[in-house]
Amino acid sequence: MSSDMNANDVDNALQEFRDVMSADGYLLRWEPTDQGRVVVTIEAGEGACADCLVPKAVMEAMMAAALEPTAFGLDHVVMPGSQETNSLAPGDQQR
Repeated sequence: MSSDMNANDVDNALQEFRDVMSADGYLLRWEPTDQGRVVVTIEAGEGACADCLVPKAVMEAMMAAALEPTAFGLDHVVMPGSQETNSLAPGDQQR
């Protein structure tokens, strides 16, 4: 399977979450790691609804379930305000 097809699969799997979060003022993006996993990052936009996000553990369970039909597994989720860094290796791409 090509990497473009894999990327489209992940985009499609996360689109519903991207739409819902966008309505609450958040941006959802994802980045593949070199281990075939995905880091999902949620960023707060101006006027984002601070009470609209579920706890990180719940968000990770939701993202992992959404990714099950794809060739990728979830590495972790980076939530707004966290001091986490992503686990991208040099040359990995961001979506």
